[in-house]
Amino acid sequence: MTDPAAAAWHRLAETSVLLDGFHALKHALRFGAEVPLAVTTDREAALALATELAPDVRDTLDALLTEAPDDTYRSFVPRPHPTAVAALAVRPAREANLRKLAHTPRSAPVIVLDNPRNLGNAGAVIRLAAGFGATGVVTTGTLDPWHPTVVRAGAGLHYATAVERLTIDELPSGPVFALDPEGDDIRSLKLPDDAVLAFGSERSGLSTELRARTDHLVALPMRPQVSSYNLATSVAMTLYHWSTSTAAPL
Repeated sequence: MTDPAAAAWHRLAETSVLLDGFHALKHALRFGAEVPLAVTTDREAALALATELAPDVRDTLDALLTEAPDDTYRSFVPRPHPTAVAALAVRPAREANLRKLAHTPRSAPVIVLDNPRNLGNAGAVIRLAAGFGATGVVTTGTLDPWHPTVVRAGAGLHYATAVERLTIDELPSGPVFALDPEGDDIRSLKLPDDAVLAFGSERSGLSTELRARTDHLVALPMRPQVSSYNLATSVAMTLYHWSTSTAAPL
């Protein structure tokens, strides 16, 4: 006999976003995600975790979670999460995200990752952007910012900000501040709320196309002979600098 949870999962999986782990599901629910299916190998343990860490979504999870055998759960995910929770969510409409990114005036910057390569780095940046209340995260190039590995690294916080892949020509309006070692020291600048903060790829830095669109090159303080910072670290430092001079509440 076919497991009902497995049948429902396979029916929805191709058109849904995988929320891999309790924390991804928790965050997605907090920020309004539509979640048609969530499974766990231990419903009691998952609800106990919700009671401890996320009582605001505990009742929602109580109504949503379906217990599934371990082998069924394992067939749903690339690798088992320690919390043994997985869910499928509806991806936000691209049109709605594009409206959010294009809306002016903005009260928080847009982050642009120019041709990023590392899925985990992209997810970490989205998590940071959500924490700082950034308007959105845009990627250029081939990396899919809604790849399951990115969503897992972002802990489901794609639903807390607008995440899309665009071309350079499609970037939102606003002054572009691009991070580059040859730029002006960020400590001498105030980053406006409508800034587009651009970060080059981990391997090759800013693309020629992005440089042509840039209004200001900005450098982070760095000790001589240190080559670079991790991408997510660079984004965190830049967003923190912005946040110290903005009046917009998180």
